[in-house]
Amino acid sequence: MPLLLVLDGNSLVHRAYHAGAFEGMQAPDGSPIWALRGLVGYLARAAAHLSPDAVIVGFDCPVSSARRSSYPEYKAHRPDKAADLVAQLAVAPQLLADCGVCTVVPPAYEADDVLASAAAAARAAGWESVLMTSDRDAFALIDQTTSVLRVRNGGFDEAVLIDAAGLPAMYGVTPQQYRDFAALRGDPSDNLPGVRRFGATTAQKLLAAFGTVEAAWAAAPAALTEAVGAQAAAFFTDPGAREIVARNRQLMTMRSDVDLPALGSARLPLDYLVMRQALRGRGINLGPSLWALVGGAAPSADAASLEEMPELRPWVFRGGLKARRDPTPGQLALF
Repeated sequence: MPLLLVLDGNSLVHRAYHAGAFEGMQAPDGSPIWALRGLVGYLARAAAHLSPDAVIVGFDCPVSSARRSSYPEYKAHRPDKAADLVAQLAVAPQLLADCGVCTVVPPAYEADDVLASAAAAARAAGWESVLMTSDRDAFALIDQTTSVLRVRNGGFDEAVLIDAAGLPAMYGVTPQQYRDFAALRGDPSDNLPGVRRFGATTAQKLLAAFGTVEAAWAAAPAALTEAVGAQAAAFFTDPGAREIVARNRQLMTMRSDVDLPALGSARLPLDYLVMRQALRGRGINLGPSLWALVGGAAPSADAASLEEMPELRPWVFRGGLKARRDPTPGQLALF
């Protein structure tokens, strides 16, 4: 079955920015490039591990937000981004497009919506998809054909690949329950408060007992109290809790109808010379590590080391995807 790799560009640029800030790599003209280089590194490494047939990278719309229009407090608490991060976010979509990577910036929507739409397109075409992001919201998109490669603190080497079999072991909820779980718990990073007394543990207990929030609201008070305790039950049955859950569900739901190019236009391999020229135009010199994106052979360890990229440790795989797509020999120590 063909595999589509989809990257959350904003999420990964932020990760790469903070991971490489101590180094502060710059182009010859003095412009910051370490987050851009890190983004391409994430893409190249994921391609080396997963051998995708096509790649799409999504970015947040930089000029408008449909979610903020409906809820002005959405992400409103976030401090202004550093100027050197803003500069790299601004040029990242064009850099990838110049490299030949299928890049999508949906008007008024976010990279999350590109992930959801790409997963839906892959499913409809009979493909599998892997969604690469540091955002947990993508867990709601997991199903039998869609997995999430979550990049956590510690960088790429600590990434965890999670499929439908692995999510319950990590969070105690199924992918179908994850949006309710997140709506109850809230998301401080997006300035979305949850229901009082409902952290991750209490939300998991409620969904384990009743399956959905609707079923919990319909349950007998004694059963609700037994599942989550008297205080949490009281807050959950307050009318305000329904408004909180409804708001969070709406804002956390990712659109699956964003306009995307046809999967055929996102296929690998990319043109090596085009990609290398685009990167060099930004002062980024990558060669051997691009092999999986450009249809080349895996480089020798000596060739890869010329780029001074750290050796990969084996990933933690959650669920069954590893059995379907083992890396080829040597892939885990290429860079």
